[in-house]
Amino acid sequence: MSITGALSNAMQGLQAAGRGSEVIAANLSNVLTPGYGLRVLDLSSNATSSSGGVKVDGISRQVNESLIQDKRLAEAGNANASVIHSLYSTIENMIGAPDEPSSLTAQLATLETDLLTAASRPDAPERLSTAVASARNLANSFVKASNTLQDARSDADRTIGTQVDRLNSALVQVKALNTQITKSQVQGNLNHALLDQRQVLIDEISTLVPVRTIPRDNGQVALYSTGGVVLLDGSAAQVGFQRSNTITPYLTKENGALSGITVNGYPVTTKSDHGGLSGGSIAAQFAIRDDIAVNAQTQLDALARDLIVRFQDPAIDTTLGANDPGLFTDENAAFDPADEIGIAQRIAVNTAVDPQKGGEPWRLRDGISAAAPGDVGDGTLLNRLMDALKDGRPAASGMFSGGSYSAIDLTTTLTSHFGAKRNEAENSLSFSAAQVSELTERLLGDGVDSDQELQKLLLVEQAFAANARVIQTVDELMQTLLRI
Repeated sequence: MSITGALSNAMQGLQAAGRGSEVIAANLSNVLTPGYGLRVLDLSSNATSSSGGVKVDGISRQVNESLIQDKRLAEAGNANASVIHSLYSTIENMIGAPDEPSSLTAQLATLETDLLTAASRPDAPERLSTAVASARNLANSFVKASNTLQDARSDADRTIGTQVDRLNSALVQVKALNTQITKSQVQGNLNHALLDQRQVLIDEISTLVPVRTIPRDNGQVALYSTGGVVLLDGSAAQVGFQRSNTITPYLTKENGALSGITVNGYPVTTKSDHGGLSGGSIAAQFAIRDDIAVNAQTQLDALARDLIVRFQDPAIDTTLGANDPGLFTDENAAFDPADEIGIAQRIAVNTAVDPQKGGEPWRLRDGISAAAPGDVGDGTLLNRLMDALKDGRPAASGMFSGGSYSAIDLTTTLTSHFGAKRNEAENSLSFSAAQVSELTERLLGDGVDSDQELQKLLLVEQAFAANARVIQTVDELMQTLLRI
């Protein structure tokens, strides 16, 4: 090999070492950067040179697209499971465990105990007042629970609006990045940073709506939901949704009072597992607004209905007429079977017995519609009211239809039902979280390995030193030749 060839080879080696150190530095500085793809320096032998040498072919970005896709779907499932688990936890806390003083079961038991205490001393006004207060607290708990459900539906509706806006924005950004990547690729420029940015955006989109990426020409990608809806293919789809200011038990998507979701003006379902936009965070919010919270309201209404009907029976309180409200009322009116929706939000203690509303507690002893106080020692009605709570009666609505339950049995059944639902949601969340964790670990293993990069850096330093030594040796040879 000639001196010129050796010098040329060394210079090429120094250039390759310099580029290699730049790539390694970029990798190490982006170990924790989301969406960052491992950069690798591509080298080959210099076939155009008679003396050989090394040629820098470029820098490639290495990612495991299959693993990335699996992780996106897992994260979408985890986001969906997390939202649903959160709601079931809220419902379970709202109803309360039987051993919690504020739970519906405990408050029913307290009312039963206070009625028993009042029946043992019907002449004691403070005992009557205590029983009325227990009934008021129980009614207020129903109202609070119903308000909690409607607040959850309203929050879900607002969240859907916010997430749909973000989805539209992200789709437009991916479209713009597609264009930039194509332009950069045609011009022969590196577009790795653009690819990283696009990956982060697609990850975000997939959390909202699970998507699959399909490669297109010139580095572009198309996005399809796992349900087959085209979100981006050349142009970005426009996802539509109309927010609602306030949500009440009467407002549902089924009766047309609440907005569904559209893609380019066409309605798309999010409800079933096979819907166009099923899975992900947006579908979970729809499940809360249109399914889970609505069902919970239905069961709560059934419980409130049973409580009202138990005490408006003229056979229990003979002072009541056929259409007179009893101890518990629908906003101080008797229960109307045609107006059960939202009854838990309207249940209240009869103002005739509630001293906070100008009523008289003695009516709990002598009858809601009694004209005047009766025998202060007669606890017959109080015993009947207590028995009304304990008697097994057929449930007229909700999931309880067909069975015979006491008031506490109904509440216990409801508590167990939503406890089981919460446990099921928790299991789903644990499974999806484990999937995400495992896939994340595997993806990190395929990404930047700081130990491996440091080992590469040592090799680069050795290569740099070796090529520098060659140049030094060539310089010494040239000096020797000049001295001859």
